[in-house]
Parts: sequence; C-alpha cells; structure tokens
Amino acid sequence: MEGPSHPLPATVDDAVERSAAPDEVGAAVGRLVATHDGLADRLEDDDLLDALVAVLGASRSLTRLLEHDATAVDVLADLDRRIDLPTDAVPAFVHAKQLEYLRIAARDLSGGDDLEATGAALAQLGIAVLAGADVLATAAEPAPSNVRLAVVGMGKLGGLELNYSSDIDIMFVGDGDGDVLNRRARRIMEIAGQCFRVDANLRPEGRNGPLVRSIESFEAYWDRWAEPWEFQALLKAVPVAGDVEQQDRFADTAARTLWTHPFDTDDLRSLRDMKARAEQEVARKGLTDREVKRGRGGIRDIEFTVQLLQLVHGHLDEDLRSPNTLATLAEMASAGYIDTDDAAQLADSYRFLRVVEHRLQLVDEQQVHTLPTDPIALDRLARTMGRRDLPEGSALEQLDRDVRLTQLRVRTIHERVYFRPLLEAFSHTEGGLSPEAAVTRLQAFGFTDAKRTQAAVRDLTRGLNRSSRMMQQLLPLLLDWLSRSPDPELRLVMLRNLLGAPQRTSVLVEAFRESPDAARALCTVLGTSQLLGDILQHNPDLVSRLPHEARLRTHARAELVASAATTALWRDEATDQQDALRRWKDRNLLGIAARDVLDHTTSVATIGADLTALGEASLEVALQALEPQVPFVVIAMGRFGGAELSYGSDLDVLFAYDGAGTNDVTEARRIATRLLKFLAGSTPARRIYEVDADLRPEGRQGPMARSIEGFQRYWDDYALVWERQAMVRARPVAGDLALGHRLLALLDDKIWGTGLNELDAREIRRLKARIEGERIPAHEDPLFHLKLGRGSLSDIEWTAQLLQLRHGVRATGTWAALDALEAAGHLTSEDADVLRASYRFCERTRNRWFLVKSSAGDALPTQPEQARWLALSLGTTAGQLREEYRRVTRRARRVVERVFYDQP
Repeated sequence: MEGPSHPLPATVDDAVERSAAPDEVGAAVGRLVATHDGLADRLEDDDLLDALVAVLGASRSLTRLLEHDATAVDVLADLDRRIDLPTDAVPAFVHAKQLEYLRIAARDLSGGDDLEATGAALAQLGIAVLAGADVLATAAEPAPSNVRLAVVGMGKLGGLELNYSSDIDIMFVGDGDGDVLNRRARRIMEIAGQCFRVDANLRPEGRNGPLVRSIESFEAYWDRWAEPWEFQALLKAVPVAGDVEQQDRFADTAARTLWTHPFDTDDLRSLRDMKARAEQEVARKGLTDREVKRGRGGIRDIEFTVQLLQLVHGHLDEDLRSPNTLATLAEMASAGYIDTDDAAQLADSYRFLRVVEHRLQLVDEQQVHTLPTDPIALDRLARTMGRRDLPEGSALEQLDRDVRLTQLRVRTIHERVYFRPLLEAFSHTEGGLSPEAAVTRLQAFGFTDAKRTQAAVRDLTRGLNRSSRMMQQLLPLLLDWLSRSPDPELRLVMLRNLLGAPQRTSVLVEAFRESPDAARALCTVLGTSQLLGDILQHNPDLVSRLPHEARLRTHARAELVASAATTALWRDEATDQQDALRRWKDRNLLGIAARDVLDHTTSVATIGADLTALGEASLEVALQALEPQVPFVVIAMGRFGGAELSYGSDLDVLFAYDGAGTNDVTEARRIATRLLKFLAGSTPARRIYEVDADLRPEGRQGPMARSIEGFQRYWDDYALVWERQAMVRARPVAGDLALGHRLLALLDDKIWGTGLNELDAREIRRLKARIEGERIPAHEDPLFHLKLGRGSLSDIEWTAQLLQLRHGVRATGTWAALDALEAAGHLTSEDADVLRASYRFCERTRNRWFLVKSSAGDALPTQPEQARWLALSLGTTAGQLREEYRRVTRRARRVVERVFYDQP
C-alpha cells in the first residue's frame, strides 16, 4: 500500500483491514492516493480516514465519484458542512447533489447518523432538489404571476424517510394557464430526474391522468373516483416545493378529504387484498425469504400495519396523522393502539431492515430490496452491516440469522397486532384499547356488533385450562382471518359453536397446535359457507385435513363405492343406512368444496367430475341397499351424464331393467320408487340427493322404469328430437352397467344414425328460444343469469349438442364435446376458446354462489350485500364480477348466434 512517492500513515493499514472488503478498499485507497495530490498526508486525519474507508467498503458508485472528483474528498473531510445546491446552472446543481449525497452516506456509514437522521437527510436533499429544479425551471421560462405551481411529495419523501435509491414520488397541483403549468412541471421533472428517479404515477389516473391538477380537480376526483389505496397514499402526501399558497391549500384539502372519508370494511379488505397480491407476486418469483421490503415479515408489513391503524383510528385521533412511520408507531404505542412490546420490536425491526435495504442500495445506487445469492456479495453486505467473523458464526451466518429472526418476529406481530389489543380491551386489562377505539377497530374489520363479538371472544377463551390458553394465543389470528369473510360476526359465532363442546375443543386445539395452517383454512372455509361450517360441526375431525390437499382429494369411483358401502350397508334399518350414507356424502362433499374454496384446485371440470363421482357412488350404494331382484341400471342424463355436476345439481336419471314378466315389472318399479325415496330422505334436512327422472319417455306420465324392449319400442315410434339431444349425455352409472351399455347400443342408430336435418335443427332452436323466454324465475336477474342468460351455460351446452348431432361427434360432457368438435374441425379454436371462457366463468361463479348462499342460485345476486359477499369469496368486487360476466357472455353469445342460431 505504500508507494515510493506516496507514503501512507501507519493507521491506514489498520483501517483497511477492519473494513468490509480489505482487498478492494486497499486497492481503491492506492488509486486515490496516486491520483489526488496530498491525499496521503491528509489521511493522518482519523475522521477523514474512517469516512473514506467506510464509503469505499460499501459503495462502488461512490468509489467512482471519489476517484473522478477531487472535491469529493473535501466533503469527507468535513461531514458537518452541508452542501447547498446552486440554482444558477443545471450541471453545478447536479454536481452539488452528488456531493451532498456522498456526505449523507459517509455520515451514515461511519456511524455519525442513525437511520432516522439518514432518511430525513435524504428526504431533505430530495426536497432541495425539487425546490431548486422549480427555481431553475422558472428562470428558464418565467410565468405570469397568476400561474402558480406546487410540488407534493408522496411516499417516503413525504414521510421524511427516503432510501438511497428511492424514487421521488410527486404530484403537481397548480392554478392558471394549463400549458404553462405542464411545461414547468415537465421541466422540473427533467431537472430533478438528473439527480433522482422521479415518478409522478401516483397522481389521479396514473399515467393517463393530467400531470397537473387544480385543487378543485383533486377534490372532485377524490370524492368520486379514488380507490382505497389512493387514500392510503394520502397519509404521506406532503407539499414540499413551489407556490406556498398552493401548498397550504393542498395540505388543507387533502387532510380534510382523508380524515372525513369513511374508511369502511370494503376499503380495508381492498387494501389487504392488494398487499396479498403483491406478496403472491414475490412468492411466485421465489423471493419470499430474500425480499426485505415486500417479502413476509419485511418492511412493507411494518408500514402496512401502521398505515392501516392510522386509517382506522386517525379519524378520531389527530396525533396519529404523522406521515413518518417510526413517529406514528411510537405515538400508537404510547396511546395504547399497539402493545408497547410489539411496537418496540416493530421499530427495532424496521430500523434493521431499512439499514439492510440502505446497504444493498448503496453498492451501485440501484433500487435493490433483495438479498444477494452470491456468498461473496452477501458476506460483504454483512460486513458493511458491522458483522465480523466470530466463534458463534461467520459474519454472513450472523446476518442471515438476524434477517430470518427479524422477518419471523415482524410477521408474527403483523398478523396479530390488529386484534390482540381487542382481547385486552375485552378482558378489561390495563393497557388495552379504550372502549371507543375497540369499537372503531371492530367496525373497520367488519365486526359491527361489538357486544356479540365480545361475548364470542370470552366464550372462546374462558377458563385457565391448556386449551383456553392456546385459544388466547390463536384468537388474534383467527379474528384476522375471519375478518376477511363476508359476515365476520356470523363466522365467529360459527367458530364458537364449533368449539362449544369440550370434546370438540380438545380435538380442534390439537389440530391447530399441530398445524396453524389448519386454523387458517378453517377460517377460510367457515368464512365462505355456512353449509360447510355445518358439516364441520358434525365432523370436527375433518379440520385437520383442510391444509392437506392430498387428504381432501376425491377417490376413484370403485374406492368411493367400497367406502360408502362399508359405512352404510352393515346397518339393518333403512333409515340408519340413509343417515350413514348422508354423513358419508357430506364428508366427501367437504373435501371437494374445501379444495375449491382453498384454491387447491381452480378447475371447474375437476370439481364437476368429483361431484359426479360422489353422486355415482351414492346411487350405487343406495341401489345395493335395496337388493334388486331384476337386472336394473341407472342411466345418468344431463349434467350428471356429462360428469359435470355443480354443487346444487339434481341427479337426472333414467331407470331401465331387463325382463318382461309381471314380477319383473313390479320389482323394477319398486326399486325405482324406493331408490328415489331412499335418496330424498324423510325430510329435506335428511336428504342425500334430489333425483329427477322426468327425462324418461313420456315424462311424468310414463312408467318410472322401462324394460330395454320398452325403450326400443318407444324410440322406434315416438321419440322426439329433444330426446335425441338429451341422450347425447346419457351414460350408465349404477347397477347393471353392462345392461346400460346394451340399451345405449340398441338406441345408438336412433340417436346418432340420421344426423340432424334442418327441420330438426329448427326445432332445437325453437325449444332453446322458448326456454330463454320462459324458464328464468321472476326473482332472478335475466341480464346476469349464469345458467339461462344469453351466452351463459345453457347456450354453450345446446350449441355443443346441436353440433354433435349434426356432425356425429360423440362426447358425453360439454368440455369433452368442445374439445372433440374443435379437433374435428367443426368449431374453430377461437370460437371454442370463447365458449370455454364463458362456461368456466359461469360455472365457477354459480358453484361459489351455492356455497356462499348455502342454497341453489343461478343468477348473480341483485342485493348489494349478497353481491359483495359472492365477489369477496371470488377475490374480486361486485362491479368487476358483473363486468366480467358481461365480457365473457357477450363474446360467447356472438358465437352462439352465428353457430347455433345460424345467423350471419
């Protein structure tokens, strides 16, 4: 290190060896001494030496600045002297910003400033850049006195907590000539953009909105169009430069708008859903553990916690309105909104994670939030964070351990902080929320009846036994998860009822202890459907299965039949067999619906096939219980035949037998009649399935069961075109399956052999038009009908069946039919995709509406609350759901009109 013409002080070697990267720092010091006259002597100054070594060890970009700019070393020699930004020329302005940035970094890296001071200094530099850019822009194009423009700082700039590589998020507010305002705003961004990345996309309407708005325009937008996240962003909206009067007016208007705007349950859910989507995107990239900003337990968790509580409580408490995260967190702790220990841990974690973020960004002044995978880079990061190799672990291992523990601590507190103080308030312990604050928070999270919620919480945590203590720990999380459901109070009561009996409590608490995911999944299932909650109440052992997709899967038909038979057929009494089969069906139905609700599967085809397999097994076992004395088969029709049942589907069937004697006829009718009664149950509550045999020849006027010869005679003489269409989806599903295939073979030529002439096609179209006009119930919205609406399920089914009959394309289900028609060239790929998209949307929405409503419903709900519940369950809004219905069904209807109705 000591060249012949540049002897270095003895302290330099020690300082370099103690640095984060001795080799690189030593080489950089050598280059600097070689190019900057007198630097070797100046390094006798310990303060200068410490600052220089700290900067060289942490930042390649600042190292390059020091190498190419001799005045930069002078900055390090006096870190207390702030660099002012001259406004006489842009190059000098930009250069001064670089030097001030270096000074702030050096004070930070050498220990002169903590995180708060560093963030504030960077923000003040950003504000100075914007103010200077305004002066420079005005000097270049002086404006009339009646043209007034102000700059509003957003995000971390507004909160005085800027990063080294933060965007400078801004909005412009102005009054006067629009062209002049826009030119000046763009010039400000151009000049400031040479110093920082400047982003104005947080303005109303983003990139599509005007760059400059008047106060009145902002106010009108906030009143009519602003999304919840835009009110969240206003928490940190602070005017920072430009016309003072415009700044003051904006600050007053924004504050009045923010704190008088009702922040309700839907707003809160919208914000939480948006955050969840951001986390999912991070997870999709495999960065959950490495992202210190948006990953689980990262900086965003802390900021989001603070901001949500500001939005909930800030309407009543003005002290919670600071744009600064740490200042607000401290105020919340002192006022009891957050437990003091939780607040202290969040504050410490925030400082640590922000420092990690700062060190990552200083390397090359890039917007980095992700820990490197390269061990060398990670080790250097650890050393710039002050870690050194120790017996208990290397610097890298220490940093890795600290990051993991911090993320775990933050996530744990983040998940419980909204509800833990409520438990303290309900228990009347000191330090909890005031009654008013508790009610406010409950209402924001959807619990509108505070007394009812309080009673349920007390029931769940009553006593001092092991289970109640476990529930006291879990309940904040349970309340959090339940708050995402359509009716949190009802779901909380359902949870209380589920845990009501001591024997069930111990089973469930054990399941929660073994798998916290079971508790989360339970809340999701309860939050979606009371029907599923009722099944769980009678089968609490199923809760432990919920987080495990494999344990929820539907078995193959043979396994289902064997399982159902083992459950039901050993019993002697028919009613006992019925009850056992119904309970068996409910347990398996829960598995299908839970996989759906928990997003283990999003395929409506899979759900339809699973529901069909469950129906087939139930029919088979019910038939076995009746012990037929004649060859007897159940033929599935409609959606049952197509293996596309929905949750609310009936089982459409035909009954056939083989025999001609009087005893055969009597036995077949006995079996058919008893089978319907067996599955219907003695009361609606004991029903296993609703079975519909009205598609049989002659409908309700015809015999319940026919011999195969009787079927053949009827089809020879009387069958109508609609019956041919219905038989497209016919399939033997229970009893003597060989007999069923024999029957279909006998009828094959009648169904398929003649094709479809124009007269038959016209009859099918006439029937379809009649159904469209007559079948939609008066209480259901025809404009948003999922089954019979234009371009919805029946349109697609009838189109597929007409094409199948016309071209002889055999497939029992709609999905299979669309695939086969496309493969055969009778349906273009584009048309097939359009029909599939509408079918998928309508079927998924119809299925989910059945679970949410716990009864059949074929149209989008018209009542706003019910529409919100359904949309929430599907992860969208009521408006977006209706708009998606319009989009997919309109496109599908165009195909139907062209292909089915043969219109141009």
